[in-house]
Amino acid sequence: MKAWDGFRRSERDPEADRSETLAAIEEAGIDLDPAPPGGHRHDDAHDDAHPHDDAHPHDHPHPHVTSEPDEPPVIGIVGAGAVGTALGVALSRGGWPVRAVASRDPARRERFRQLVEGARQFAEATALVEEVELIIVAVPDDAIASVAAGLRMYSGQAMVHTSGLLEADVLQPAMAAGTQIGSFHPLVAFADTERAVAALHGATIAIEGDDQLAALLGRMAEAVGGQPVRLAPGAKAAYHAAAVLAAGGFVALLDAIAELGAVAGLDEAGALAIYGPLIEQTLGNARALGIRAALTGPMTRGDRGTLDAHLAALRRHAPDVLPLYTAAAEREIALAEARGTLTPEASQSLRSLLASAV
Repeated sequence: MKAWDGFRRSERDPEADRSETLAAIEEAGIDLDPAPPGGHRHDDAHDDAHPHDDAHPHDHPHPHVTSEPDEPPVIGIVGAGAVGTALGVALSRGGWPVRAVASRDPARRERFRQLVEGARQFAEATALVEEVELIIVAVPDDAIASVAAGLRMYSGQAMVHTSGLLEADVLQPAMAAGTQIGSFHPLVAFADTERAVAALHGATIAIEGDDQLAALLGRMAEAVGGQPVRLAPGAKAAYHAAAVLAAGGFVALLDAIAELGAVAGLDEAGALAIYGPLIEQTLGNARALGIRAALTGPMTRGDRGTLDAHLAALRRHAPDVLPLYTAAAEREIALAEARGTLTPEASQSLRSLLASAV
């Protein structure tokens, strides 16, 4: 299967036999409004295919860029924030042409252009659509629907978003006949461009789309070093919530650890140096032994006295951390129960202490 066969357009000679056929077509009563090969008019397949019939009011031939056989599609990225910029860099380095970027932030557009050689800058996404075959919408989740509502694809184009939460159908307002939609979500923390590009190597990338588009997105994931997966229908919200706990939730936990470390005289770097190896060891144990078997600490032993002392210290020095600690402790008790290391009496004693603390 060619890399982009399903999205290719006609490549016939624009002048071949035209003079001989026009007269015959007119005699047959056929309304011919020819567009150049490799292109189409703005109203092609328009009347019944899309609810926004005024999206392209001008009826004029529109030539589109077309990739060569066995080559990746020409890409445009809507959004020049952390995700869009990192993907632009990674795709360009992976040999996938990034032709254009759209962002209303001039500084972000310029930074993208500096990092992705040859990418044209646009303030509005509508102009970008004219230049590319595959449109990647890399904007915050809450903005994706409005972006899609303001765009209209041409036959032969595809559009994907990078949300880990939303389904592909949020892009439906941008569809017309002969277009496809999907999603492409790298499970990576996009805090820094170069770190994110490096982290894409070996990262899981959840893809969504019909079989043809999914095959293309799978190759795109591999081009940036990732491992493509297709999630079960209806699973994205849970999948994304787990990702938020693994990234943002873990950072919140680190911040709580650093706050408690400050009571012991540690600055942030010191807290990470002290507790980081313990975190890494725990993760290693979980990988080797399983999550339940990796659990250690006072909850596994039913140590009420230690828990009481911890809660008193939290109330005194870090009351904002108390809800986080108690929530984690409740989960630890449940894990210890499932592992069979706590008696029902010990579990009840720990839980009553947690309830009184909150």
